[in-house]
Amino acid sequence: MSKELEGRFQLFAKRVRDFCARVKRDLINKEYIKQVIRSSGSVSANYTEASDDLGKADEKMKLKISRREAKETIKWLDLIPTYENKNLEKEKLEPINEVEQIKKNIIHNYNKTRRLKECPVWEHLLLEPCSLCLIKNVY
Repeated sequence: MSKELEGRFQLFAKRVRDFCARVKRDLINKEYIKQVIRSSGSVSANYTEASDDLGKADEKMKLKISRREAKETIKWLDLIPTYENKNLEKEKLEPINEVEQIKKNIIHNYNKTRRLKECPVWEHLLLEPCSLCLIKNVY
């Protein structure tokens, strides 16, 4: 695993934490903030653990968990109300966009462990060529 990405994911968790510190604390946000802080930190923690040399199966599992936590972080961030504060709303979009990039990096690293091929037509990942690729003879 890349030390650069580990640092980027750690920085992401800190940015989410800092965003949450600026959000209005109320009964609703209190729970959402707890969840988003946990899930954003877990993205970084699981990615870091994937780099431990405990075998390919463990590496794949930690990458899957990291990706799941990234998806969960998007959901929790989206649920946090900013009460029409345009600055907070704009600030909330930054970690959402960042986590989308993080998911792509995690998927890329996971696919390297599985040796998947990317479908050139639909840009999805497969173990075998899809039927459309076979028809268009692009493989």
